[in-house]
Amino acid sequence: MGLSNSIPLSQVKTGEMFQINKIQLEGPLKRRLLDLGFIPGAVVEVLQKSPLGDPVAYRVSNTTIALRKEESLLITGSLIRSEAHE
Repeated sequence: MGLSNSIPLSQVKTGEMFQINKIQLEGPLKRRLLDLGFIPGAVVEVLQKSPLGDPVAYRVSNTTIALRKEESLLITGSLIRSEAHE
């Protein structure tokens, strides 16, 4: 499908922007994330990591949410240039 450069959200660094391609979560958590705007094509900003590195705060569609690494590993997409964010 041409997603060979796809990386998990967990690999994106603080301050970087990420575009979602696929969400591999299931059940109520997937439904909740979809409701919050974590949909394919959405742009996610990595806001900050907790002192121990897990969870990490993300912003998508004017919503801030903290996800654990095990959850963010299952959201894949591509890094986009920070300059595109206004």
